[in-house]
Amino acid sequence: MPSTSSTRTALARTHDRRARRAIALLPLLIAAAPVLAAEPSNPPIAVKAQTIAVPGFADFLAVDGDGVWATNKGRVERWSRAGKRASVVMNGPCGAMAVAARSLWVADCKDASVVRIDLATARIVARIPTGIANPKGETNVVAGAGSIWVPSDDAGAIARIDPATNSIVSTIAVDPGTHYLAFGFGSLWAVSSAGRSLQQIDPKAGTVVRRITLGTQPGFLTAGEGAVWVQEQGDGTVARIDPRSGEITGRVKVGANLLYGDIDTGGGAVWLRTTADQTMVVIDPASLAIVARLGKAEGSGALRHAGNGVWTSAHDVHTLSWWRVSPR
Repeated sequence: MPSTSSTRTALARTHDRRARRAIALLPLLIAAAPVLAAEPSNPPIAVKAQTIAVPGFADFLAVDGDGVWATNKGRVERWSRAGKRASVVMNGPCGAMAVAARSLWVADCKDASVVRIDLATARIVARIPTGIANPKGETNVVAGAGSIWVPSDDAGAIARIDPATNSIVSTIAVDPGTHYLAFGFGSLWAVSSAGRSLQQIDPKAGTVVRRITLGTQPGFLTAGEGAVWVQEQGDGTVARIDPRSGEITGRVKVGANLLYGDIDTGGGAVWLRTTADQTMVVIDPASLAIVARLGKAEGSGALRHAGNGVWTSAHDVHTLSWWRVSPR
């Protein structure tokens, strides 16, 4: 029979081995632990302050100082809270627009081109024949890396425009059915609804460097508030993607579907234009909580955050609305 001293020594060695194994396993246990939801970041709230009657079909929006440009039937118009400030005739303005290089950049679905409008004079200064990947109009033009970008071919192409020359300087091969773009975190982001893909594009190399699989019928997207955000319209969800890892880090269930709205970020919140149940939803980017459902359902339209407020359009009821934003 072993002595009491030998038994204690053996038990101590066993305990020491178990302790070392536990310490070695600790990083694995931490990695496997469920990630707790972040605390709410206390995003702002919005209150409708003004509704402006806009005849026609006011739809997609682009912020320009204290005003906003809106696409309409056969024209784009600049509005402020004091009324209409400018109108520019076009054949078929379509999709979300970009403001860059002292200009408004608008896709023209009828001309299959991108039109450049001088902000100071409200005059067309260039028409660039690019092709338009989705001539039905659910598309957009974005600015980034000193260039203007537009989905130019449904077979899978994005045209890059140099504002210095008003010409196409390169074409990027992408997934078929790529219609939606955003620029942020040093990359161009492109969504193919048909392919259910989010493509990260390196603007220097002009190539797709990552593909992320999305939910049903993804649509408009935005890059801001620490992530890339994509409407998964068929699922009624908004997906949050980490721009560094490409991982989907969460989803927000908003409703049965998100056909057909818009999305933007700014001021510590994600702003989602919806068509069912309400006008707009405000999402906390940290906790993914829906912190507000605002306004009555007004049909389809667009939305843009503008610093101290948010503009929304509602083409079915022929209005633009200004929502005053304030901290919670």
